[in-house]
Amino acid sequence: MQENYLAKWLNNELTDAEFKEFKQSEAYATYKKIMDSSERIEAPDYNVEEAWAQLGERRAQKRPKVVSITPFKSFLRIAAAVAVLLAGSYFYLNTLDGTITTQYAESKEIMLPDSSEVILNSDSHLSYSEKNWDEERNISLKGEAFFKVAKGKKFTVSTDQGAVSVLGTQFNVENRKGFFEATCYEGIVSVTYNGKEIILPAGNSFLSVNGKITQSKVAVNTTPSWLNNESTFKSIPLSYVFNEFERQHNTTIETKNIDTAQLFTGTFSNTDKELALRSISVPLQIKFKLEGNKVLFYGESAP
Repeated sequence: MQENYLAKWLNNELTDAEFKEFKQSEAYATYKKIMDSSERIEAPDYNVEEAWAQLGERRAQKRPKVVSITPFKSFLRIAAAVAVLLAGSYFYLNTLDGTITTQYAESKEIMLPDSSEVILNSDSHLSYSEKNWDEERNISLKGEAFFKVAKGKKFTVSTDQGAVSVLGTQFNVENRKGFFEATCYEGIVSVTYNGKEIILPAGNSFLSVNGKITQSKVAVNTTPSWLNNESTFKSIPLSYVFNEFERQHNTTIETKNIDTAQLFTGTFSNTDKELALRSISVPLQIKFKLEGNKVLFYGESAP
């Protein structure tokens, strides 16, 4: 009976007589305390969106972490490529060299940024920095070149054997393996060789062949003979003469029974190959045989 009273009481369905009877029961006091306490309890505020976010975070923390190696490697490769491009661009923009090269039997005329003039002989290489030219007039040379320098700041021609510096003049520099020569035709040049400085006024030449140094005189206000299509030598080992012939005529030379260390004084044509061959062979009393682009120089006793 009391259980039925309890259900009706909770639903407010008891009659007055039933409520009076239920109120007199022992269980009523206990149920009344529970009812009063439950009415005082407040449910906490509930945020649905926040609950979903917290649930997502808990799931992410429980999910195992996976690091993708391949995409990271790809990123490193891209980053490295970008770094190389940036470094290359910086290097290029800060050097920006002008480079000129001549082949065998070829010469070139060059006008530098300050209107200085250069004529590059055959088989030669010249480079300079266009970007820094106004601050430093510096030429790097392998081979031979004639310079007509405009007046201005110090002008330097650097080679692996020595350097030539001027302010404004005309001079010639030749730098070959074992051979270094600087000749001043106008003004004054400073030659630095093996750490020593030599001053060359116009009409003087400095020469080093295999480490042996000599100085000689030349005509002032003239130009080197190669500008007039001739190669001139004064007491120069024959091997260097042959090397110059190969450069000027794009020809390969072989020798038999000939001392290539002997000294040669003379001139040969840079345009007429037959004449040039006779200009070398007759003074030395040797013979030659020309076949295409190959020349054999030989002594009398050679077969």
